[in-house]
Amino acid sequence: MVEPISMVLLAALAGGAGGEAGKQAFASLGALVRRPFQRSDGTPAVSSGEAELVALERSTAPENVHALGTALAVRAALDPEFRTGLQQWHDRAKLVRTGDGGVANTVSGGTFHAPVQQGRDFSGTSFPATPPAPPAEPAPGPATSQG
Repeated sequence: MVEPISMVLLAALAGGAGGEAGKQAFASLGALVRRPFQRSDGTPAVSSGEAELVALERSTAPENVHALGTALAVRAALDPEFRTGLQQWHDRAKLVRTGDGGVANTVSGGTFHAPVQQGRDFSGTSFPATPPAPPAEPAPGPATSQG
């Protein structure tokens, strides 16, 4: 049995969370949903999930998220091959950082001579090739003798 797909995860990925990895995860869900629906004869007509996926791509409204989640669950119950693919997709997609976790940044020890950037899930950030030079050490003073 496939574990229920997180509605938060579906909404986050559809909304573009997770950067490039999130986009790839959502695209791979689309490819999975668009595979032919393998159902046996006599199975009631149910959605493959494609219409719900398209609706969610257009709007991450809660009703669209719920509709896709339901369509995926029903299809997984009726199509063993899809169920396996969906479970594999879900296992990978859960690893994508979608902004649903906390941030703990720590800088400790030593002396720092360059800017420190703290946060989470940075993208499009670049740093100079050469960090700025540290401040010059003070010159030693004249030697004195004590006697």
